[in-house]
Amino acid sequence: MTASVASAAELAPTGTLRAAFLGSNPVQGRVDRATGEVTGPVADLVRELARRLKVPFRIIPAADARAVIAHVQGGTADIGFLAYEEARAREVDFAGGFALMFNTYLVRAVSPLRSVDDADRSGLTIGAVRGQTQEIYLSTHLKQSRMKIIEAQPSQAELERMLAGAEIDAFGLNAQRAAEAVAASGGALRALTGSYVAVEQSFVVKKGDAANVAMLTAFVDELRTSGFIKASLDRAKLVGAGVAPARGR
Repeated sequence: MTASVASAAELAPTGTLRAAFLGSNPVQGRVDRATGEVTGPVADLVRELARRLKVPFRIIPAADARAVIAHVQGGTADIGFLAYEEARAREVDFAGGFALMFNTYLVRAVSPLRSVDDADRSGLTIGAVRGQTQEIYLSTHLKQSRMKIIEAQPSQAELERMLAGAEIDAFGLNAQRAAEAVAASGGALRALTGSYVAVEQSFVVKKGDAANVAMLTAFVDELRTSGFIKASLDRAKLVGAGVAPARGR
């Protein structure tokens, strides 16, 4: 079953499709600071879904995953977009993974580390932002390195300061953000090769909303097969993401 006029009342009960996403995650979308316009995969998916439902839409940039979940649980958004994580799946239902987000480490250009496998060593300190995919994964998977949890996403200048001052030896983030930080650093930073985890970016809905889980999963499957999702990722010029494979959860 794909999105149809008949399902509009269930998915968009206010008559407007409201979607919350991680406003600072370029794998999902980008917000134009001057106009507020959202572009990228989330914008393309929401626009196409609203077209099929024959309703207007509103895209809500959220500060973090907790805010996306709060929008969905509180009814201020009909759908959300998150990276899949087991703890989050206890709070919302995931429906239709559309992209894989690859993750790496940012280091100083002069760092001896070369690949993501090099970062898990005794004596190294790895930074990551609390509650983000990287911190959740690395906190349970690093065996030798020490984790330094950072409370909020650091600015470019703060990242460079922490790495240059050896406060951290590497910083975990998605590959797209890493590429952008490297480009902005003027040669001071680089990203390690490889990815330590590939995480699905997916629609989310209220827990127990089985009908809309089925509809959105079918919707994403259709767009995957048609090439819509790949075209959207290509238009966004994402270097740190790929099309998620079809699979049940």
